[in-house]
Amino acid sequence: MLSGSFASAGSESKRRRVVPLPKGIVAMQTFTPDSSVVSDVIPSPNFGERNKGRQPDMIVLHYTGMPDVEGALTRLCKAGTEVSAHYVVLEDGRILQCVPESKRAWHAGVAKWAGEADVNSCSIGIEIINRGHDWGYPDYPLRQIAAVIALCRGIIIRRNVQPHRILGHSDVAPARKKDPGEKFPWRALAASGVGHWIEPARIEAGAVLRHGAEGEQVQVMQQALADYGYGIAVTGKFDHATFEVVTAFQRHFRPEKVDGIADGSTLATLHALLGELPVDVRTTAALG
Repeated sequence: MLSGSFASAGSESKRRRVVPLPKGIVAMQTFTPDSSVVSDVIPSPNFGERNKGRQPDMIVLHYTGMPDVEGALTRLCKAGTEVSAHYVVLEDGRILQCVPESKRAWHAGVAKWAGEADVNSCSIGIEIINRGHDWGYPDYPLRQIAAVIALCRGIIIRRNVQPHRILGHSDVAPARKKDPGEKFPWRALAASGVGHWIEPARIEAGAVLRHGAEGEQVQVMQQALADYGYGIAVTGKFDHATFEVVTAFQRHFRPEKVDGIADGSTLATLHALLGELPVDVRTTAALG
């Protein structure tokens, strides 16, 4: 069992269930958790300093995509894996902290958002225990989502994170990642003050933009995606990279149908979201 781990805030009489130290992990010096909702600290050696002292103003949500909790924690907390996250949210709602928020965890990998190429330096990474698409992709339990919301709300206050900078791994790395996926309840998070969301436009028959299309309409769509923050080249050609970005957008903002085809619903939802961004954000994106 973990020695020196921390209970969440509340009565000292509360009993907590500590998390077994995963196999192969060398016990490290613990630290005081940044959040009062953290139940245990399992320090990971996989972190560094934030580039140029960058303060985090983004949250990136992931699923672990592994068949069991122990394997996921081992990967995140074992030296040499070169993977980590600041927080891990278990299925029963318990929250673990592995890296202090002041440090640069290695969760996003090669990623880009709103012109930022070092997403790890400007973000806090939260891994959510879920087997993911390769292992059956179960629904997220309600108590787990409630814990994610509570954790994010605290980070938002501490770090002044704006709603449009609470993202999925697939948003910042659309060519590589699907997580947290189309089952993740972004709508419920937004209803609790976490993230940017509007109700998706109705899916109806009509003209679409798909892989292979070219022209001004494709260029306008690519520019809108880039203005929102996605790392996409504005070429006027609906290539495979554009398909991957459209798919990532749908996983987050129009999850009822994820097919990489930019139909009227996808485009209307994109432009509605873009229209809700603060003016200074839209101006900066357009210049970038």
